[in-house]
Amino acid sequence: MALDPAALTAIDVHVHAEVSASGQRSLADDLIRASGEYFNVAEQRRPTLPEIAAYYRERRLGCVVFTVDAEAATGQPPVPNEEVAEAAAANPDVMIPFASIDPARGRAGARQARRLAAGHGVRGFKFHPSVQAFYPNDRAAYPLYEAIAELGLPAVFHTGQTGIGAGVPGGGGIRLKYSNPMLIDDVAADFPGMPIILAHPSFPWQDEALAVALHKQQVHIDLSGWSPKYFPPLLVQYANSLLQDKVMFGSDFPLLTPDRWLADFEQLPIKPGVRDKILKQNAARLLGLAPAEHAAPAAEGAGAAGGGGREASP
Repeated sequence: MALDPAALTAIDVHVHAEVSASGQRSLADDLIRASGEYFNVAEQRRPTLPEIAAYYRERRLGCVVFTVDAEAATGQPPVPNEEVAEAAAANPDVMIPFASIDPARGRAGARQARRLAAGHGVRGFKFHPSVQAFYPNDRAAYPLYEAIAELGLPAVFHTGQTGIGAGVPGGGGIRLKYSNPMLIDDVAADFPGMPIILAHPSFPWQDEALAVALHKQQVHIDLSGWSPKYFPPLLVQYANSLLQDKVMFGSDFPLLTPDRWLADFEQLPIKPGVRDKILKQNAARLLGLAPAEHAAPAAEGAGAAGGGGREASP
C-alpha cells in the first residue's frame, strides 16, 4: 500500500538511517557518541530501518528517511542508499526513501543519482555540507544538482549549527561555515526547477534562511533538530504567516523523537489552518503524494514526551 497522507497524523520529513542491517554506521563511533550526548540521548544504539518503519507505523506517521554519504571527508562509508530504498519499498505505507551522494563523487555521483531514482524509487536527496565538507554553491557539485533537477526531485540541505562533533576537540574537524543557508541561495537561483528544503532552524543564520525561503519560490524549510519550544519568535511568526505553505514538520529522529517534537509543537501559537499545513499538507504537496485533505485523528501516545531536544541540530 502506498503512503496515504489521509491515513496519517503527520509526515516527518527528516529521519536518519544511521545503521545498516550489517551494523555499519554512517558516522564514526566518537561522532555518534558526541551527538547522542549533545541531544541527551542516553542510549547509543541506533534503530535499524525495519525498526524505524515499525516505530512510525505505530504512531500513524509517515517519514522521509535517508543516510549521509560523507565518505570523502570522514572515511566512513554510509548506510547504503540501496538498503534505505529497499526498506522503504518493504514499508511503503510509512516510508519515503531519499538518497545521499557525496558531491566529491563528481559526475559518478550524478550517474548514481539517476540510477537510484530510476532503479530504486528514490524520491529526493540529502546533503550535509558541514559533514561532507563542501560549500553548497561550489560548482563541483553542480553536475549532481543538474541530475537531481532533471529528475524533478527535491534536495535537502542541512543548515546552521550541527550536533555532530559538538563537544569533541576541534568539533571532530567539522566546520560550521559550510552550512550558512545564504550559500544555498546561489543554488536556488541556478536551479530554479529543483525544490530545496533548508533543514532545521538555521542558528546562527535564521534570518538568512527566512529571507532565502521568502525570496526563492522553490525553497522550503523543515523544522527538525530543535524542540519547538526553542524556536526563535521570528521563525514562528513567518511559519504562521508568509511561509505557512513552505514550512514542514521534521523531527531528526533518532536524536529528537517525533513524540517530543509534536508535544512541544502543540504548545506553539500556530493558527489552526496553518497547523495541518506544517504537519502534513505542505510535505504531501512537495513530495507529490495524494492530497492530504482529511486529517486523521491523533494517534494514541502521539503527544507523549520522547527523547531530548536541544537548540541546535545534527
